[in-house]
Amino acid sequence: MRLLVIDTALGACTAAVFEDDRPLSVRFEPMAKGHQERLGGLVRDVMTEAGGGFDRLDRIGVTVGPGSFTGLRVGLAFAQGLGAALGRPVVGVSTLDALADPLADSLATAGVPVAALIDARRGQVYAKFFSDGRTLGPEEALPLEAAADRIAALGTKVQAVGSGAGLLSEAYPELSLASADPVVAPAPTALARLTRSVDPAAHPPRPLYLRAPDAAPPTRLPGQPRQTAP
Repeated sequence: MRLLVIDTALGACTAAVFEDDRPLSVRFEPMAKGHQERLGGLVRDVMTEAGGGFDRLDRIGVTVGPGSFTGLRVGLAFAQGLGAALGRPVVGVSTLDALADPLADSLATAGVPVAALIDARRGQVYAKFFSDGRTLGPEEALPLEAAADRIAALGTKVQAVGSGAGLLSEAYPELSLASADPVVAPAPTALARLTRSVDPAAHPPRPLYLRAPDAAPPTRLPGQPRQTAP
C-alpha cells in the first residue's frame, strides 16, 4: 500500500511517502508557523522523489488534532482536496495517537504507561493516556494540575511524550515519570503506520477541537459605530 502522510497540526510541517512501512521519501521541517507556504512544496518534493506519480497513491493520511487551529486547517484542506481529486480515501489521524504510537506497544510488555501531552497554552495540556497497549480514554483538554493527578493515579513510572511533557515535568517535578520527551510533532513512521492500519470509514478527516479557539469574533462590523454604555 502506497501512502502519502501529512502533518501541519503542531510544531512541524511533514510530508512523506511510504510503501507499506518502508519510507520512500520524507520531509520534516520544524516550524511554529508558515505551514501553508511550505506544505505544497514538500508534497511536490516527496512525490517526485518517491516516483510513480500521484496515481500510485492508495491512501492519504492527515493529522486532525488536537493542535493549532490554523495548522490543522492547512493540512486538512490540502489532504481532502487531493483525496477528492484522486478519488482516494483520506484517513484522519489523532496527533496524540501518533505521538504515543512509537512507545505504546513497545512499553506495553514492560508495563510502562504512556502519556501523550501537547502544550495547549493557558495552563492546559491536550492529553491522552495509554496502558498495556490500549487507550485509557479519549483525547482531553486538562489543566496542568488535573493532568498531573491523572499521571499520579496510574501508580507507576509513566513515559510522557509531546510538547506538554516538559511543561508538566517542570511544573510538577515530584511526578513519577520514566522520562519526558518534548518532541514537537509526530514521527512520519507513526503517521504512516496509523494511516495504514485503521479503517478510513471509522477515522474521517474531521478536525478534532477540544476547546474553542482563542480568537473571538468582532463585536461590530467595519463601519459600524461603537456601542456606548447607557
